[in-house]
Amino acid sequence: MQATVQQRAGRAVASGRSSRNVAVNMHAVGSSVAPAVVSPSVVSLAKRRELRQSVKAQSAATANKTAVPTTASSNGAGTKVMIIGGDGYCGWASALHLSARGYKVCIVDNLCRRNFDLQLGLDTLTPIASIHDRVKRWGEISGKHIELAIGDICDWEFFGDAFSSFAPDAVVHFGEQRSAPYSMIDRQRAVFTQNNNVIGTINVLYAIKDLKPDCHLVKLGTMGEYGTPNIDIEEGYITITHNGRTDTLPYPKQGGSFYHLSKVHDSHNIHFAARAWKVAATDLNQGVVYGVRTEETVADPLLINRYDYDGIFGTALNRFVVQAAVGHPLTVYGKGGQTRGYLDIRDTVRCIQIAIDNPAKAGEMRVFNQFTEQWSVNQLAEIVGREGKKLGLNVQVTNVPNPRVEAEEHYYNAKNTKLQDLGLKPHLLQDAMVDSLLEFALQYKDRVRHELIKPAVDWRKSGTKVNTMQAAVSK
Repeated sequence: MQATVQQRAGRAVASGRSSRNVAVNMHAVGSSVAPAVVSPSVVSLAKRRELRQSVKAQSAATANKTAVPTTASSNGAGTKVMIIGGDGYCGWASALHLSARGYKVCIVDNLCRRNFDLQLGLDTLTPIASIHDRVKRWGEISGKHIELAIGDICDWEFFGDAFSSFAPDAVVHFGEQRSAPYSMIDRQRAVFTQNNNVIGTINVLYAIKDLKPDCHLVKLGTMGEYGTPNIDIEEGYITITHNGRTDTLPYPKQGGSFYHLSKVHDSHNIHFAARAWKVAATDLNQGVVYGVRTEETVADPLLINRYDYDGIFGTALNRFVVQAAVGHPLTVYGKGGQTRGYLDIRDTVRCIQIAIDNPAKAGEMRVFNQFTEQWSVNQLAEIVGREGKKLGLNVQVTNVPNPRVEAEEHYYNAKNTKLQDLGLKPHLLQDAMVDSLLEFALQYKDRVRHELIKPAVDWRKSGTKVNTMQAAVSK
């Protein structure tokens, strides 16, 4: 039955049709379907069958070693949390983290992130299991049930049913197209990104207003909303004195892609809903996430998280680590002075829990800058190179033409105290962390496809012609 449901879901997503009948445990929905450029259902089924056999073999080999995380507590006290986008990189780790700690979790996802891989010819470094097998295995080893619902949050009929059925105390919204390069592939992906992200968030806001007004929205934004201004970046708001008058206003936004701009629109829409409808909202402007291991995702091979290393979905540090592991020069874009906020995925899941445990007030939209350290691209390359050499790797660095339109040398000083004031204890980027990532990448290096490493999406060349076949591989 699981294979049949997943096959149907793959066909529905690939064709762009509504996936109303593809649901597990309840009628529900996730992020919008991907643009229907190719139909990968046959490839999808064969690939998933092969993957299922691989991960089940690994699971059987380690079954006796599996243990439920020992530091989990029951401080969730049955709080009902809906995680939209719970099959994704941050969403899956967060779902397990919360479930292990006593929260009642419902994952809502339409699996379009997996479909992006099939459309563009990408693949995760790690052999991830199907979401159905993941959830089943988690229940087996933890004794905790995660509800699973497959579909599209941009379809109000289904999302309204899902939201009403589960009646969450908090909804964590990861369910958006999350890649800046993906949004710049062509006109079609730009339109999809804006439609999927903005309309999906509006549906979430209406669900809270009309169906569960006391539900707390925890929304994943991005530090990229701010751009790189030549002044300090505050946490969401800035106090300005102009012509003798003073006011506190939302911090100016300068998104650097159609993806970042969709997040800007989300923030404005949430701010309006908080004022007009008294929605309680926490906007987490997250930095660049690195790492793959959390206490729960390493508890069993079937629970392992995805790890993207390609030029479309891979983040800087994760990409550099894989490049070092396979002997590919580290690809620094342009001058390499681009500086951003970074955080370990173990801190991402903790930040989500902190936001849920300390909800915003009715009518309040608060903003937390969710990162722990600031690094330039050159600094990350230097760290990976130094640690790689300790492991006997010959790590080289190459500067490639920057495919993005961005400042390559700039001032950057962002504030990030609010989450730490609420109890976040950061996992900083120590040498041991990089060593651990390198060892992980070396373990799976035979799965790396070298042609996916170099950036292939150029901001300046994004056009009206559908660019599916050329999007992932640089010429």
